[in-house]
Amino acid sequence: MIRTQSEALFSEALQYIPGGVNSPVRAFRAVGGKPFFVNKAKGCRVWDVDGNEYIDYVGTWGPAILGHAHPKIIAAVKAAADHGTSFGIPNPAEVTMAKLICSLVPSVQKVRMTNSGTEACMSAIRLARGFTKHDKIIKFDGCYHGHVDSLLVKAGSGALTFGNPDSAGVPADFAKLTIVLPYNDTESVKAAFAANKKQIAGIIVEPVPGNAGLYLPKPGYLEFLRESTKADGALLIFDEVMTGFRLAPGGAQERFGIRPDLSTFGKIIGGGLPVGAFGGRADIMDYLAPLGPVYQAGTLSGNPLAMAAGIAALEELGSRACESADHPRSHERGYDAYGRLEHLGALLEAGMKDAAKSAGIPMTFNHCGSMFCGYFTSEPVWNLADAMKADCERFKKFFHAMLDAGVYFAPSQFEAGFLSTAHSEADIAKTVRVAAKAMKQL
Repeated sequence: MIRTQSEALFSEALQYIPGGVNSPVRAFRAVGGKPFFVNKAKGCRVWDVDGNEYIDYVGTWGPAILGHAHPKIIAAVKAAADHGTSFGIPNPAEVTMAKLICSLVPSVQKVRMTNSGTEACMSAIRLARGFTKHDKIIKFDGCYHGHVDSLLVKAGSGALTFGNPDSAGVPADFAKLTIVLPYNDTESVKAAFAANKKQIAGIIVEPVPGNAGLYLPKPGYLEFLRESTKADGALLIFDEVMTGFRLAPGGAQERFGIRPDLSTFGKIIGGGLPVGAFGGRADIMDYLAPLGPVYQAGTLSGNPLAMAAGIAALEELGSRACESADHPRSHERGYDAYGRLEHLGALLEAGMKDAAKSAGIPMTFNHCGSMFCGYFTSEPVWNLADAMKADCERFKKFFHAMLDAGVYFAPSQFEAGFLSTAHSEADIAKTVRVAAKAMKQL
C-alpha cells in the first residue's frame, strides 16, 4: 500500500510531538515501520489519509463496540453540543449515566465519573486506601491500570518482593507500596497476604487481562481473589475499563459471577469520547468528598458530550436486537448484540486456528466474547510469563502482511483485539483468508 501522506504527517509530527504520537503503542515501535494516519472511520472500517481502507480490529482500543461513527451516538453528541460542550455544573445526563451503570452492574451502588480509565483507577486505589486505612496494594504482572505512579510497577525478584518502578520519574518509594504477583497464581497471593497481614488495602486486577495480549482467569481464580480479600479485610477492585459492558451487559463480573467491592470503567461508557468512572458499594463510595475524607475531583468529569455518547451506546447495546442477514439466528428472541459478538469471536478463533494449523505455525488463540489475541507459541498462555514466550519477530511479519492486505490488528503482540457488532461474517472470512496467506509466508 502507498502511504506517502501518512509518512509526511509522521515526519512533521516528530518535530512537535514526542515520538510523533500521543500514546506510545501508536508509534509502531513493537512491529517496526511507520504508523499510518486515519481521517475517517465507519462501521468496522477505517480509512487512512492516503485513501487506503482497513478492516479494523482495534476499535479505538475498545470503545467502538457498535462500530465507528454509529449514527445514534453521532446524533446524540450533535444534539448535546447544541446546548454547550461543558458546564462545570451538574447536568441531567450525569444522573442518567449513573443510573444506567448502577442498573447494569449489580456490585455498583454509587458511581463517580472521571475523564479517563487511568484517573478512575488512581481514584479507586486512593479510595481503597482511605476506606481500609491500609497502604499496600496488590496488582498482577501484565495487568495495566493506567500510567499512575503507584501502579506503573513491574514485578520484583520474587513473590514477596515489592515492585520496582516501570518508568523513569516514578519514585522507588511509591513502588514499595505495590506488591506485584503473577496472574493466575493462587500460592503467591496466599504468601503475600500472610506476609502483610492487615496491611493490604486491596487487590486491583483486570478480571480478563487485555494489556499483555489476552488471557483468561483459570476456573475458580477470581472466586479465590474474592475470598482472599474478604478474609483479610481488603477490597477487591475490578479494572473493567476494557471488559466493562463488553464481555456482558454487566461486564466480566457478570460473566464470571463475581461481585467486587469497587470497579473502574471507561471506553464504552464514553461512546468514543474521553471518559472514565469508578463505583461500588455505597458505604465505600460515601468516603469520597464531599461526604467523606477522600478527595477526588475533575473539571470535565461528567462532560455532557461524553455522557450523551455513552448513554446512546449503552442504550443501543441494551435494546439492540441483532438484525444482521449474515446469521440465521439474527431474528431469534434473545439473540442480541452480545450474542452476535460471541458468535463472531468463535468464528474468528476457529478460522485463525485453522489458518495456523494449515501453515504449520504454532499459535495459541485466546478469546473471550469480543476480545481476542493470537500468540505465536505452542504453549497455553495464562499470564505474562507465558505471553513472553511468543515469537515476536514472527508477529511483526504477520502484522505487516495483514496491514498491507487491508486488515488492521493492534501493532503489538501484547495487545488485545476487539470485535464490534459492525463486523460481519464476511469480514471474518476475509480476515481468515488473508491470515492464512500471510502465515504461509512467515
